[in-house]
Amino acid sequence: MTIYVDDAVTLWRGQRWAHLMADTLDELHAFAAHLGMPRRAFQNKTSGAHYDVTAEMRERAIALGAVPISRHRDRALVRAVIARARAQGRGEAD
Repeated sequence: MTIYVDDAVTLWRGQRWAHLMADTLDELHAFAAHLGMPRRAFQNKTSGAHYDVTAEMRERAIALGAVPISRHRDRALVRAVIARARAQGRGEAD
């Protein structure tokens, strides 16, 4: 089981944001709670089950063991992680 965090690429409200995703929803929620994120921050969309994290939170997540993935260098892995997150968002996976 793995927690992933992609590149902090989206600029919104003056900060860069990334996506925190995982192999399972239970693991995702537990890790997000460990980061101090409220459950209401969870985004369960058909675009993919994830939490949005600031660039600073991304660095904390990596320090806690999340695997950084790059949309530029790890394209196949990113596609697989996003496909899993989308299946979770549709309720097709845990």
